[in-house]
Amino acid sequence: MKRNPKDLDAAHGKMTRRALFLGGLQLAFAGGLAARMRYLQVDQADEFRLLAEENRINIRLLPPARGQIFDRNGLIVAQNSPSYRITVVPEDAGDVEAVIAKLSSLVPLDPEDLERARTEMRRSPPFLPITLADQIGWEDISKVAVNAPALPGVTPEVGLTRVYPQLDDFAHVVGYVGPVSDYDLSKMEDPEPVLMIPRFQIGKVGFEARREDVLRGKAGAKRVEVNATGRVMRELDRREGISGADMQLTIDAELQNYVQARLGRESAAAVVIDCEDGDIRAICSSPSFDPNLFVRGISVADYRMLTEDKYRPLSNKTVQGTYPPGSTFKMITALAALENGVIGPEETVWCPGYLKVAGRRFHCWKRAGHGHVDLNTSLKRSCDVYYYDVAIKTGIDKISEMANMFGLGIKHELPMSAVAQGITPTKDWKASSYGKDWLIGDTANSSIGQGYMLASPLQLAVMTARIATGRSVTPRLLKSLDGVEQPSGAGEPLAVSGNSLRMVRRGMHSVSNDRRGTAYRSRIIGDGMQMAGKTGTSQVRNITAAERAAGVIRNEDLPWERRDHALFVCFAPYDKPKYAVAVVVEHGGGGSKAAAPVARDVLLQALYNGTPPLEAYPNADRSRIKAQQERLERERVKRPLGSRSSRA
Repeated sequence: MKRNPKDLDAAHGKMTRRALFLGGLQLAFAGGLAARMRYLQVDQADEFRLLAEENRINIRLLPPARGQIFDRNGLIVAQNSPSYRITVVPEDAGDVEAVIAKLSSLVPLDPEDLERARTEMRRSPPFLPITLADQIGWEDISKVAVNAPALPGVTPEVGLTRVYPQLDDFAHVVGYVGPVSDYDLSKMEDPEPVLMIPRFQIGKVGFEARREDVLRGKAGAKRVEVNATGRVMRELDRREGISGADMQLTIDAELQNYVQARLGRESAAAVVIDCEDGDIRAICSSPSFDPNLFVRGISVADYRMLTEDKYRPLSNKTVQGTYPPGSTFKMITALAALENGVIGPEETVWCPGYLKVAGRRFHCWKRAGHGHVDLNTSLKRSCDVYYYDVAIKTGIDKISEMANMFGLGIKHELPMSAVAQGITPTKDWKASSYGKDWLIGDTANSSIGQGYMLASPLQLAVMTARIATGRSVTPRLLKSLDGVEQPSGAGEPLAVSGNSLRMVRRGMHSVSNDRRGTAYRSRIIGDGMQMAGKTGTSQVRNITAAERAAGVIRNEDLPWERRDHALFVCFAPYDKPKYAVAVVVEHGGGGSKAAAPVARDVLLQALYNGTPPLEAYPNADRSRIKAQQERLERERVKRPLGSRSSRA
């Protein structure tokens, strides 16, 4: 069939218009592509030259700000301070030694720091920044910044470092931080990447180490663009880290400061516990040290001075040190005997100066003896024979059970390093520890806090708080975490009769307030402030029969390390206990002479929340106490108490 010519012409016209339309679209696309290529290659040439093949993107970790630590009143105990430092990224520097040589011509570099940096380079990935100099001045930082183009891979930085403004007052409590070491990393199964940053600081000992998990925070990161020489061209984006949690301790910094000053250079320890809630108001080990020395790595000379000191300033005697509690343990023996019906308050024991046990004489501290002694007198005058007698009748297992109830032989879980459990021996304990049978003489020794019996000053303070209140007071060191109050340590009533506790408290009251009491000279006479306490003297050497026959050598005539330990525990006010205190003076001699005056002064400082009035002291002591208060005030002025924070 023939097609109409007019139809063919119409179809041809339609095809021509379609072709023109498609051609126009192609031309527009090509034009747009050409324009885009010109924009990218000409207009944006400089921008994309930075992203050329020799440039690359680095991801760098941002250390988080460490949580700060405050005392119970908001005083800063551990804080972060800006620190100027110079770092180098080895893979960006190229010839690292050449770069270090150039840098040395601009700013002084410590040879020890450089050697430490080279060691870090060998153990760290090449993309991590290595610190070449820390804690440098603004002038040196400026020199490095100006000469940055000639120092590939080198960056002047502002970081944070830990500072302890209270110096030695909190050294044994808070501890200190230091750079992450290979040893630290070896103890971790899967270390966080942030720990690989050279000289990143983590807690080493004390509260800093025990609460590292929440103090450290979470690392942030930044993406930076660097060129072939390692110079940072720009920062592309940044994700800030999460700061560590702020912590508030139960300790009162001003009381802590006083106690540390009062202990002076003695090798000693003191603990103050709030009887109402278990808060540790002060916990001091003497002598102490400046924790700031350890933050960036202590010098060999400084470390040797600390380790060679016979008074062991690095040791935390409050929780780590364990001592025979001596006569401060007699309250436990008395409670065990009372609760088991072995004695009554009026029953007496004859003390001729010794008790024969299995053919051996166990001596009383008073050679002539005390005569007929009841419970009150046994505590007031600290008669040893009374406790030998009642302990043998009670048995060591029941005595140790009572000791555990009052916090001895128990490891109190505080966020401090090396908290000791102490020892409250039993028959089974000796069999498993020494493979020997328990002897009746072991019971006699244990009854007066000697033999195998060991306790820390913290445990003795807990024991005293529980005697004072009749509750299982539990020590608390952390008051709040990021503003959230932590559980109280007030405790529940103990399974001990009120009558037994009252009899023991009455005996402790006589120790300090009866003229024949062993601590009468250290009494408190302030209205409503009377103190109840107990002296203790624990031997660190055996006294031979020959020495006893010739006369026991006085502590003053012995070398320091062979002298007895001096102890004192106390609480006040007697009628409504507020604070309990334990003091141990290593090789201090008699507890009544060396430890009781310290404990009395500390207790008064806590009760009055500051310097107590002279009227709280006996008349005969007031001139001496006034001079002592003035001296301590002068010494304490030198200790910076810092500023308070509204966050705590």
